[in-house]
Amino acid sequence: MNEGCWIINYWRQNVNMVKFMVVLYRRPDVSLEDFRANLRTIHGPMAERIPGLRRYVQNHVAADPSRAHPGWDAIVELYWDDRPSMEAAWRSPEGEAATRHLQEFVDLSKSTWAIVDEEVRR
Repeated sequence: MNEGCWIINYWRQNVNMVKFMVVLYRRPDVSLEDFRANLRTIHGPMAERIPGLRRYVQNHVAADPSRAHPGWDAIVELYWDDRPSMEAAWRSPEGEAATRHLQEFVDLSKSTWAIVDEEVRR
């Protein structure tokens, strides 16, 4: 089985995972280029070291001349096996370091986060 098929089958078997989403707004003094570089090359690797994290996805706003910018700059998806694993992960040194790091490039007064129930319709 190739890697792509294995990943799809793994996610189908683990549909009860906890999904945590973070909507990120960059700080006004941080350029879009610096925000993206920090998220991709510094923060992303930090987040990937958080214990128990099963999946980590960054969604960056794409340029689209036919639509207004949504205001936010990225949405991050993080997945754990269960809520106790997630809560323990946030309390770990890696989780605390990644959370602290956000203040270097993210406007924490505007950014939001939540556990979500994902409903795949198609």
